[in-house]
Amino acid sequence: MAIRYEMQAEGDLLKVKAAGADESLKEVNAYGAAIIQAALRHSSRRILCDETELVYKLSVTDTFESARYIAESVPRVVKVAIACNPQSYPDGQFWETVAMNRGLSVRFFKDLAQAAAWLDAK
Repeated sequence: MAIRYEMQAEGDLLKVKAAGADESLKEVNAYGAAIIQAALRHSSRRILCDETELVYKLSVTDTFESARYIAESVPRVVKVAIACNPQSYPDGQFWETVAMNRGLSVRFFKDLAQAAAWLDAK
């Protein structure tokens, strides 16, 4: 089952709701690119991704490559919070580390409310 998502801009915040499963690196990168383009189009400085209904299936190598690709593509002024399914949290933490090491301000959370609170913190 492919990644399904919808996005909504609210001021400088872009909200993303995703479900399904990531079947390939190409699909994950396309999903990420769509988010980046929407953030640029709406001048979003904060991105809140609800991925609690998205199953992570990428290999470790593809997870690394996805984080590298996204970190190099996102403008440095953007802050990204991602809430994921608790079972996917270890994969999310790995993705976070790779992306943060490349300069992206991103955090993974097991809870959407915690993710939103982190985005709102100064």
